[in-house]
Parts: sequence; structure tokens; C-alpha cells
Amino acid sequence: MGLLSILIFLPIVSGVLILALPKSLNTWYKYITLVACAMQLLLASYLYYAFKTGDGFAGVNQLSQYQYVENLSWIRLQLGSLGTLQIDYLLGVDGFSIALVWLSALVMLMATLSSWEIKTNLKGYFSLFLLLNASVIGVFCALDLFLFYVFYELMLLPLYFLIGMWGGVRREYASIKFFLYTLFGSVFMLLVIAGLYLSVTDPATGNHTFNMVHAMNPANYSNGAIFNLSSGAQIFGFPARLVGFIVVFVAFAIKVPVFPFHTWLPDAHVEAPTPISLILAGVLLKVGGYGIIRIAYGIFPEAAVSLSFWMGLIGVISIIYGAMNALAQRDMKRLVAYSSVSHMGFVLLGVASLTSEGINGAMMQMVSHGFLSVMLFFIVGVIYTRVHDRDIYNFRGLANHMPVFTGFVMVAFFASLGLPGFSAFIAEAFTLIGAFSSESLNGYVPRWMAVLGALGILLGAAYLLWTLQRMYFGKLRLKKEEWKQALTDVNARELTVLIPLAAFSLLLGIMPSLLFDVMQGSVNQFITLFK
Repeated sequence: MGLLSILIFLPIVSGVLILALPKSLNTWYKYITLVACAMQLLLASYLYYAFKTGDGFAGVNQLSQYQYVENLSWIRLQLGSLGTLQIDYLLGVDGFSIALVWLSALVMLMATLSSWEIKTNLKGYFSLFLLLNASVIGVFCALDLFLFYVFYELMLLPLYFLIGMWGGVRREYASIKFFLYTLFGSVFMLLVIAGLYLSVTDPATGNHTFNMVHAMNPANYSNGAIFNLSSGAQIFGFPARLVGFIVVFVAFAIKVPVFPFHTWLPDAHVEAPTPISLILAGVLLKVGGYGIIRIAYGIFPEAAVSLSFWMGLIGVISIIYGAMNALAQRDMKRLVAYSSVSHMGFVLLGVASLTSEGINGAMMQMVSHGFLSVMLFFIVGVIYTRVHDRDIYNFRGLANHMPVFTGFVMVAFFASLGLPGFSAFIAEAFTLIGAFSSESLNGYVPRWMAVLGALGILLGAAYLLWTLQRMYFGKLRLKKEEWKQALTDVNARELTVLIPLAAFSLLLGIMPSLLFDVMQGSVNQFITLFK
């Protein structure tokens, strides 16, 4: 078994162990999960450290350049005139995916530490949690479209139950809304995957294949196939490849989420328990961004180019719309949820620019947002766990009462608004530089989009600084007198979550080359798809 398989199956084995243990040992469940996630992070850290960099290890559309590759024959079925159905257990990582694999392992460990507050049905919770863990890692490692889709859909099941059973008052509504939104996009994406299978052939065997990397090379498409670039095939009067791109983009845009596919996110975050909010913001949104880069842009590059203006526009609208909605919120969780819509808009803007700076900035934004959104939602969870209230207007003057906690709040807020020295500054700066230079380099994104994107940063500063001023400064004033005793400062477990997240954001802000060096070869190779 390869290292990537160990990353995927370690949580599955741990989940099975939890299911096998009697309820009398329910205190073991969280420790088994903690050990599994800690081991997973250690292994992911080793893979990141040992990852080879440079153009010779770029990956993207060159299977030979992927690292830690595992390729096993999974399903072979004779289909008569259609040949042999070929589905492979194909795993591998390049510069785009290795960073997200490591981020996922870190977020899962932080979410495990946050799960100490879960008190009911621990066996069900931690087994579903570990299944979600395996699914997320699998999505970032899979290089076979069928295998990718299996992991992608497998994420839905545990999330539906984790929100629906351990969430807030409106948990059933939020879980169903999340499930239906995501399922809507993925069902139609399955049709595109089927079309790609019937269009792409394995150059080694001649069989049709779900190989994601082969689908990025036009030479591997059968003559006359629906997604062959030269076939001229149409769907509903539109070019088939354009339709394929739009369908796949919408499926992943729902996950990101970007305007107007974002409405499930605030409800899901508000009702989800804190650990699941951490996973939703820190990892699940990145699945959408990764899918847009890897599949939508990677397989349909000419369609992406033709719609680059609209992709950038959607990104800008998401930045502004998310920030303005965050300004209007009283619920801390809804504020952070809408801020995620705004911050993830930078990802789409950077990718739409199709410049090296823009794509590097987009990837940095995904990793940076992974740290900071997890930190922000955990901060909300710290307060909610103590007093079961998230209304900003019910708190004032917490700085004197919870000084250590307030220190971390200030770090998270200033890092999120793009203060120099933190990862978000690097991410947003590179994204805006890429968008600004796109007009002169390739003409895909006009400069005014970069200007409007910068306005989103100002709006972000407005809602974060307003929240900081309203809740933490001034004389202590709480809605209920008994909250004063309940609102204790952060404990050791909470510090174990907050310190690494703040440290990693600071580290990437000071030394962005830790991420850029790993990604650069893949970014360079990715850009060649559009020339």
C-alpha cells in the first residue's frame, strides 16, 4: 500500500475500530480519532517535505511528473462494441494537490480537538467524522475521474448527518439544503464525466478511460467524440465542450461557493457544530476551488479562455457581495460565513486571470483561508460553547475579561483583512497583481476587476474592525450577568488549536516561498494549457 493510500485508509480503519468498540469505551473514540488524525498530519507533512519541485515534477497534464503515484487496475468490464470499461485506482499529487492534502490533514486534526465539546452519540459522530476525513483526502489525490467522483460524493453522506444530527435548531433544514445544492451540481457533472469517458482513450491500451490526466491532452480524444475539440459537436445548440465546462464549473462553484450559488453556506455554517464548520470552511470550500482548477480549467481550457471575463466578473461580485453581506450580520457565524464567500471570490478572480501571479495567489488564498477561516470559526465556537449565544450586540468589553483570547481574535482579524506579514496579504496581493496585469499579458481580465477586488479588502477591514471594536473594546457589558463567570479565558486545548493556525498564517506571510516553490512548476505547466 502506497503512502497516499495510507493517508486515505488510516481514518477509515480507525472509524471501523470505533464502530467495533463497545459503548462502554466511548471515551476512547475521541482519542482514537485524535491519534489517527495526528498520524495523518505527520505523514502528510513528510510527503510535503519530500515533495520534489521544479518543472520536471510539474504534473498537471503529464502523468509521469506526478509524485507518490499509485496505479492499480480496479474495474475491467467487457462492453461489446464499446470495448472494455476501464476504471483505475489511480492516485498521485502535484504542486496543486500536495498543499491541499497537507492543509486537509491539519484542519482535520484541529477539528478533532474542537470535537471535545461533542457529548452525544460519540460513536456515530467520530465514525462519520473519519469517513469525511478519508473522502476529502481522496478527492485531492484521485487522478481517475470515476474515483474522484466516488470520493466527491462520499463527502456528502457524513456531512449530511454531521450537520443534521449534531447541528443547531434548524439543522435539518440546513443539512437538506446543503445536500440538495451539492447533489444538483454533481449529478449533472456525472453526465460530463460519462461524456469524457466516451471521448478519451488510454494511449497505452486504446480503451476508453476515466483518466483525468489523459483527458487534459487533446491527442487522447477519439475522432468524432462529443468532447473532441475538432468534432464540432453541440449540445442544445452550444459547443459541447463549452457546455461541459459550464456544467463542471457550476458543480464546483456551488462548493466554493461563489455568487449566486452561495446561499447554502450561511445556513450550513450557522447550524453546523463548530468542528464541522471548521471542516466546511477549511477544507470543503477548497474542494470547489481545486475542482475548478484541475477539472474545469484543466480539461476544457479553450472554454475557460472564452469565458474568462465572466469567471472574473463572478469572482469580483462574490468578493463585494460577500463582504457587504458580512457587514450586515449580527450573528458571528453568519459574518464569518459571508466573509468566506468574499475571500473565496479572490480564488476565482486569480484563476480567471490565467497569469502566474494570479494562480499562485489563488492557491495561496485557498491555503491561507484554510488557516484563518478555521481560526475564525473556532473563535466563534469558543464563545458559543460558554454562553450559547453568537449575537455581536450581546457582548462588549471582552478584551479585559478574556485577554489571551482577545489576542488571538486580533491576530485572526488582522490576518484576515490582509495585514502585511500574514498569508492573506500575500494571497490577495498576488491575486490582484495577476488580475491587474492580465489585461496587458493576455487580455482575459480587465484592470477594473482588480480595482473592485481591492475594494473588497476595504470592506473586509470594515466588518472585521467593527466587530472587534463592538465586542472586545470598551467597558465590559454582557446580555446576562451570569455570562461573566461562564466566559473564561482560553484553556490549553483551545490554545493547541489557535497557536498553530496563527503560526502557520504568519509563517506563510513571512516565507511564502514555502508554498510557492512547491507550486511553481505546476503553475507554469498549467498556464501552457491556455497557449
